[in-house]
Amino acid sequence: MRILHTSDWHVGRTFHGHSTLEALGTVLDALVDIVREREVDVVAVAGDVFDSATPSADAFAVLGRALRGIRAAGAELVITSGNHDSPARLGFQSEFAAFGGVHIVTRAQDHTTPVTITGRDGVAVDFYGIPYLEPALIRHLWPDETLRTQADAVRFAMRNVGAAAQASDHRSVVLAHCFVAGGGDQASDAERDLSAGGLDVVPLSVFEGVDYAALGHIHGRARLADNARYSGAPLHYSFSEAGKPRGAWLVELGASEPASVDWVPLPVPRALAVLTGTLDELLTDATLAVHEKDWVSAVLTDPTRPIDAMRKLQRRFPHCANLVHRPADVADDGASGYRERVGRGVPDGELICSFLSFVRNGEGPSEDEAALIAELVDERTRAAAAR
Repeated sequence: MRILHTSDWHVGRTFHGHSTLEALGTVLDALVDIVREREVDVVAVAGDVFDSATPSADAFAVLGRALRGIRAAGAELVITSGNHDSPARLGFQSEFAAFGGVHIVTRAQDHTTPVTITGRDGVAVDFYGIPYLEPALIRHLWPDETLRTQADAVRFAMRNVGAAAQASDHRSVVLAHCFVAGGGDQASDAERDLSAGGLDVVPLSVFEGVDYAALGHIHGRARLADNARYSGAPLHYSFSEAGKPRGAWLVELGASEPASVDWVPLPVPRALAVLTGTLDELLTDATLAVHEKDWVSAVLTDPTRPIDAMRKLQRRFPHCANLVHRPADVADDGASGYRERVGRGVPDGELICSFLSFVRNGEGPSEDEAALIAELVDERTRAAAAR
């Protein structure tokens, strides 16, 4: 059987205020082509199908088109919900969808009931779907279990999955949406629900006992073990993901041999670039012409923040979406705080000038600015004296 492992579609997500629906639609069309060309039997989507618990009608349209395309290309789908999904909305009428070859697992209690699919070569595979397990929301289902953390919840679910897989003659694949030890270095700014103090980190060892673990939640691809991997998101959703490849894992399971896994790249509709330098350098450097059609995050190293920098950058880089001011040289007089820099009892005019110098990285007010400051301070002093 051939399985295409993907995850974290995040249908409906925006990129610095820009819709990604069209770009994601293009990528999912390419995924359909892969299904057809590689004769994929099953597409496994490991959570975060939508970016929001209340997806728009346009987001549903993009998802519907992708599902229809994958089914027309000859593959069935096994889909689980992630932390961004609404299990109720994603799983609505899932029983009917299953008749059409789209198997959606969103209820925590269904993790022990496999979706059994037989591939074109006659190999039967049990797919166990573990949706995102929030301990506070599932404890009532198993009151005798200690489910304080997500690691507790996934460990419990995998004990059940492992027992069911061992009792079956079929090959086994589990879909899980969680942070697994060994995958955290692939996390990006786009993953909003980060682990705190290791409480949400799941040990890799819990996935022993299945033939393949299709993991979701991390937006960069990662191989944790031969049989446990993250596919990452099919589209770049953060500049911290720039340079990370986009694609899916093509998993082949025979009757008994270990899974064979290959990486299948997906197209990048618009590349991401992080450009660093002064505003003048970014506007004039001829070597940066290759990035004029990219999404651009500009890191400006000018001593002071340039005026109207974004508008100027967008003249050359129309898709400049982010701007950060990070001076190359940071003034530091050794004082631990601003109060210590200016002292107490300093005249108002001098205090304002010191503040400007502080926030401008050592560059004080111009002659005109100093004159204006003196005029305003004098006017305020006279008004206070007249009261």
